[in-house]
Amino acid sequence: MAGGWQSCPRRAVSNPGTGLEGPAMKILYALLVFVPIAIIARITGAPPIAVFILSALAIVPLSGVLGAATEAVAEHTSPAIGGVLSATMGNLAELIIAGVALRAGLIDLVKASITGSILGNLLLVLGIALFAGGLKFKVQKFNPNLAGSSTTVLLIAVFGLVVPALFHQLHPDPERAATVRMSHYVAGLLIAGYVAWLVFSLWTHSASFGSDHGPGVTVAPKWSSKKAMGILLAAAVTIGVVAEVLVSATEQAVKVLGLSEFFVGLVLIPIIGNAAENSSAIIMAMRNRMDLALNIAIGSSIQVALLIAPLLVLLGMVFHQPMDLAFTTMEVASIALAVLVTSSVIRDAETNWLEGALLLLAYAVLGVAFFFF
Repeated sequence: MAGGWQSCPRRAVSNPGTGLEGPAMKILYALLVFVPIAIIARITGAPPIAVFILSALAIVPLSGVLGAATEAVAEHTSPAIGGVLSATMGNLAELIIAGVALRAGLIDLVKASITGSILGNLLLVLGIALFAGGLKFKVQKFNPNLAGSSTTVLLIAVFGLVVPALFHQLHPDPERAATVRMSHYVAGLLIAGYVAWLVFSLWTHSASFGSDHGPGVTVAPKWSSKKAMGILLAAAVTIGVVAEVLVSATEQAVKVLGLSEFFVGLVLIPIIGNAAENSSAIIMAMRNRMDLALNIAIGSSIQVALLIAPLLVLLGMVFHQPMDLAFTTMEVASIALAVLVTSSVIRDAETNWLEGALLLLAYAVLGVAFFFF
């Protein structure tokens, strides 16, 4: 990736962090045994609670594999591309989950999961990453251009969600027909905005987003690009399968636990779907690779708002399920507040453990509110 330091002589160094070496990753390898066990449990009709627990245990090691593969891919490209890939692969599970629910007509659950995913990435995933990285490094810095562009795109994402909500509130429509039609056009515009953001950050202005390895240093990858990409795709697909198995048992499991469908959509499903981002962002933050960590967490929120949500609206046309982008006032206000807090944290292009803790505090406050909502 082009950067301000690219013209400097670069010293090749080994990369001890890439790959699945080390005691921690060996443990994650051992936990992969839960992947077939969870699938078999689902097929054989095991109790929903058992399927839920087994699937959750299976997603943990898969997330670790995805994080390692993402870093390996990034070392053959750039932090920006690595972040986009990780966000895309992580959101694949959420797209599958939402697609299955949408086809079943659970539109409110789908919309709640979209809100929860945005909030989860901005406050929970980023908060854990900043807190974990901050405990290891006193101050962590990242590219100010990344902070500026991410903040702007997040505000546009909020804009795209606030306008449909205002339209629905000011244009009474019990059957929501006009809101759905308007949402189809807005969905197309949001997708165009997402494509423009990718072109800007990965092509026309890629030189503004420098690497976070430091001047004069390039990392020698341990995996080939084909191997890294193959593992990345395999892990992402498997996460999607296991996540679908998990959610198939979630609805019945939460009834036993006494949780509401709204809370499940806003908190539980996003936490499950964001397991990959949690793992990847934490790994990058603890290795002081904050450009990639921010790309994973914030990039995923941007992708959910500008790509995943609009795609689900358009997918609703295929499934004959009239989904729109008019979220509840509580959901829109929560997203706007989350973007405001996150923008305040990253605007100075440096973070510490306290800022991560405050993001987690904000998420906990919203979680309590949604539990009693």
